[in-house]
Amino acid sequence: MSTDFTTQCRWAVERYADALVGLSRSIHAEPELAFAEHRSAAKIADLVEREGFTVQRGVAGLDTAFTATYGTGPLVVALCAEYDALPGIGHACGHNIIAASSTGAALALRDVAEGLGITVRLIGTPAEESGGGKVLLLERGVFDDVAMAMMVHPAREETCASTSLAITDLEVSYTGRASHAAAAPHLGVNAADAITVAQVAVGLVRQHLEPQQMVHGIVTHGGDAPNIVPERTSAVFYLRAADVDSLTRLESRIRDCFRAGAVATGCTHEVVQVSPVYAELAPDVWLAGAYRSAIMELGRNPLSPEEERTRKTGSTDMGNITRALPAIHPTIAIDCGDAVHHQAEFAAACASASADRAVLDAALAMAWTAVAAATDDDQRARLLARATARSVPTGGTR
Repeated sequence: MSTDFTTQCRWAVERYADALVGLSRSIHAEPELAFAEHRSAAKIADLVEREGFTVQRGVAGLDTAFTATYGTGPLVVALCAEYDALPGIGHACGHNIIAASSTGAALALRDVAEGLGITVRLIGTPAEESGGGKVLLLERGVFDDVAMAMMVHPAREETCASTSLAITDLEVSYTGRASHAAAAPHLGVNAADAITVAQVAVGLVRQHLEPQQMVHGIVTHGGDAPNIVPERTSAVFYLRAADVDSLTRLESRIRDCFRAGAVATGCTHEVVQVSPVYAELAPDVWLAGAYRSAIMELGRNPLSPEEERTRKTGSTDMGNITRALPAIHPTIAIDCGDAVHHQAEFAAACASASADRAVLDAALAMAWTAVAAATDDDQRARLLARATARSVPTGGTR
């Protein structure tokens, strides 16, 4: 890896440190939900536009998605910026850190883009928590010419080749018939009972699930008043599995549980897939190794590859990106005590001195990973060949 390029990247991250930390803190202070991250997306896009990037907003028909591009080199390096928050607890997954670190990596690589022969592309990817923003961007061509993609997620532990579970989310709705719960209950068809039967069925089937299959859900509408037999109810369930094939088998079983609720009560029911399916992560081995070297150079101590294989990091739409092109999704440790993702305490930790350090370290580690790939003749050729093969029309329809 060229010392000159890595030194220039370090200088750039140091030069922009205050701006990057300020960006992370600002996004954290104004959390926005999936597909509504207007302020967050604008903060990032405005910053890099001022620094010479060509910005396209509202790409792929998504109002809060954007691309910011610098350079004309054949090797297109993508940095994925997430910035959606969670309902009620804000940035309890630390997407403010992801957004700022990817922005920092893009700014660092801007300074060496010409020398490396790369194009730097910062991609604003909305709706990771729910909605599958990256899946939609992938399907709509935003990643078509990308040779490699990266992002870094805050966590309790440091990893370089994170794994994850595949996931799908299903909304089940039941329709029965309303009636007075005391005067004429026999004339009602109870949609709340249908959900209860379905929940019992799901609970019983758990004993027989395959390893790493999981089901969890909430009732989103359980009726309108205690003295009215509920006519309409609904619930949302998340289904997770080790891979997409296992997820398909799990979905078939859970749909049968939903059907049981309808059959047992006489209701009708409908099942809707809320978001695109998130595939499991399949990190690029070489890029993960290059990132490991970079993050260790910065004084961090990631888990060993053997330890990493025993960890799962929930689910992410970055899994779909890793299965389409060489990409990585490492995690960077922050000081969060006993807190884990999706807890208020973790949200607080994502606006701390430790989180600020994570922004800068992750930015530099990603920049150095790109430098390593661009200056290694074999890897550069591999990445370019993969990108070229992927962009060749196959005659199918998107």
